[in-house]
Amino acid sequence: MENCIDCANKSDEEIVALTLKNQDYYAVLMERYENKLAGYIRRISGLGKEDVEDILQNIFIKIYQNLQGFDQMLKFSSWAYRIAHNEIISHWRKSQVRPQLVGGEEANQFLHNIASELDIAKEMENKGLQADIETVLEKIDLKYREVLMLRFLEEKKYEEISDILRKPLGTVATLVNRAKKQFKKEAEKMKIKF
Repeated sequence: MENCIDCANKSDEEIVALTLKNQDYYAVLMERYENKLAGYIRRISGLGKEDVEDILQNIFIKIYQNLQGFDQMLKFSSWAYRIAHNEIISHWRKSQVRPQLVGGEEANQFLHNIASELDIAKEMENKGLQADIETVLEKIDLKYREVLMLRFLEEKKYEEISDILRKPLGTVATLVNRAKKQFKKEAEKMKIKF
């Protein structure tokens, strides 16, 4: 394997090509995506560290097993998130546990992103706002919660969300729009003002 310093300058797709020739390069992809995918799993599922690590391990196994079938026309990150999405849904179906949000800095980032989109940035200083947003998010449908998280927490573009969810671009735009409407509707039902 060539010097990993050279790997830092290579795109994910170039590392995939190298991995197909020499499996040792897969460690570079794992290192690049370990924290990103673990955070995504945690935010979507609300699971503890051990469960997140188990799911993450399954994701990396599936990515490696399917690397030959990776479509070079897609971004590797979108493809990896799609596999993560499927694995999280599979785990959720097996355990029948409704995903929960986590707190901390990740929740604050999500709240900031969604707040700016909903024109409530000035209200972010309200101490109860974070709890209110989390309460509202817990009430909305999983498909809407997930699309809000991808858009506003993971800061994915519509095209990437389309690749991850395997839905047409227009459907993604509709889902985001409906998610924001459902969010507002739930907030109004709960008499929470933003």
